[in-house]
Amino acid sequence: MVKEACKADTGFGICMLNSQGDKDKNEHIYPIGTFVKVIDFDLLDNGFLGVTVEGHKCFSIKSIANESDGLRTANCQWLDEWTAQSEIHSIAPIDERLREIFEKYPELQSLYQNPKFTDPIWVIYRWLELIPVDAKQKQQFLQQKNCLDALKFLTELVE
Repeated sequence: MVKEACKADTGFGICMLNSQGDKDKNEHIYPIGTFVKVIDFDLLDNGFLGVTVEGHKCFSIKSIANESDGLRTANCQWLDEWTAQSEIHSIAPIDERLREIFEKYPELQSLYQNPKFTDPIWVIYRWLELIPVDAKQKQQFLQQKNCLDALKFLTELVE
């Protein structure tokens, strides 16, 4: 899959997993995912391929098919992108706390070539990646038409 994505200069979808879901019915895959493109890869010491991807757009899975090699493919629908609405005057303090985390953990900062601490949507997505809440709750935020619920939750969390 990675080889084909690199060769065709396309991407693939990544989804969160539901440990409670039935794998035979593909219910172990949460319906909201991210379309990603490979931006770098490296052969790791253990012989596995390390792949660095960049997320581009969220999608919702409509149906999943299992290929003979075990690869899962899906029919998906693009989700509308969140925008920084006029209700978001300031994302403080979550932008400041995220910057502090990046400074404290250089290995995290190294994952992002151009951090966008002034972009509210970018900051909210990074927090959703980092916070230790279950995938079900993250999925609930991602299914919303806007980021206001996620922003409220994150602001209360870091204050």
